[in-house]
Amino acid sequence: MRILFILPGSGDSFYCGNCFRDNLQALALRKAGHEVIITPLYLPLKQASFQGDVPLFFPATTYYVEQKMFSKHKMPSWMKRMLGADALLNMASSLSGTTSAEGMEDMTLSMIEGEGMAFEENVKQLVDWVKHTEKPDVIQLSSSLLLGIAKELKKETAIPIVCSLQDEEVWIDSLKTEFVQKAWQGMMANAKYVDRFITTSYYYQQIVQERLPQLAPVDVIYPGIDVAKYQSSEYPSSPTIGFFYRMNELDGLDILADAFVLLKQRGTIPHLQLRIGGGYMSPDKKLIKKVKHTLKPYASDVVIEESYDMDNHADFYRKITVLSVPLRFQESIGLYLCEAFAAGRPAIEPNTGSFREIVGDAGLIYEPNNAHQLAEALERMLTDKSLYERCREHALALAQERYNDMVAAKQLTEIYGQIFE
Repeated sequence: MRILFILPGSGDSFYCGNCFRDNLQALALRKAGHEVIITPLYLPLKQASFQGDVPLFFPATTYYVEQKMFSKHKMPSWMKRMLGADALLNMASSLSGTTSAEGMEDMTLSMIEGEGMAFEENVKQLVDWVKHTEKPDVIQLSSSLLLGIAKELKKETAIPIVCSLQDEEVWIDSLKTEFVQKAWQGMMANAKYVDRFITTSYYYQQIVQERLPQLAPVDVIYPGIDVAKYQSSEYPSSPTIGFFYRMNELDGLDILADAFVLLKQRGTIPHLQLRIGGGYMSPDKKLIKKVKHTLKPYASDVVIEESYDMDNHADFYRKITVLSVPLRFQESIGLYLCEAFAAGRPAIEPNTGSFREIVGDAGLIYEPNNAHQLAEALERMLTDKSLYERCREHALALAQERYNDMVAAKQLTEIYGQIFE
């Protein structure tokens, strides 16, 4: 089967769970024998295994200016060439990664509703390329924030479309108040152009049903990890807590830092260490400075991997004993959890979002989400060998049976097949 994935590029300078999920699905389908074309929007994909010999559509630098300054007439060709130059796109990549839609309301609505001069010009280029160059059997969209594209593709090509749903409300709810309802209404209006929707957890399936009650049933497909890539029988000689996600306040890095200090002060876990990875963006530097100050008394027991290297992504989990990412928001899936489980590492997570569903017996869930409760859960895990071993075994089992790339590829293929029936 020939499958076209349309997904936003993130700049690859930090660990973006949604972006990585899309790419893992595409790689799993390739591994299963399908022909998969990965088509980036906004920013180029830099990681070699995700790249394809395809154009970049809706380039971020050009499209943003078009939305702001050329809503009623076309942008001059010379300006398009200048704004779309590699140097400016690379600069945009280095600054990407905002989790707030503030200032991007018009762009967000245009991509959802499929309206506006700038959108129409850019989507025509994409549709023409799909119709005359790629001609896929199925198109998969990364997010319902791209439903305007689904509308045009379906009208012009009639190719079946599958759309992923994951954490859209985090972005939409950060829009200015007057845009929020418009966004949800636009998503509902254009949902009819999608043949099937999929999401990553039953928790988020319920969120979707609450936010978009008229939407057809949504299929759940858990993320699929290349388990062999993460497997390791070697564990660090000293008990090591790991944090692997974007290093910011929203993802709770400071909560974990405070919990680590509490544990070091107690002295109940000899030689305890902390390893932090996942990358960060410029807005996160203030938080990282604060975290380093908190950890300063125990700096010799802390490793902070300042840069994110996707090629060494899996190695992080081999250097830790347990994973904890104490998010401050409700997440539909924690891809880092699935990866940790493939490496046989249990997790300690707050009782928020999908975590109870995703972790199961492969770790501990605590509440409320504060440093004291996190320290208690970490201490329990790292001082009770039988508990740790039980959680480790459950983690490995979940990785094989549920968070496995071949399981995900099989389920995706079945959904594609059902569309053609």
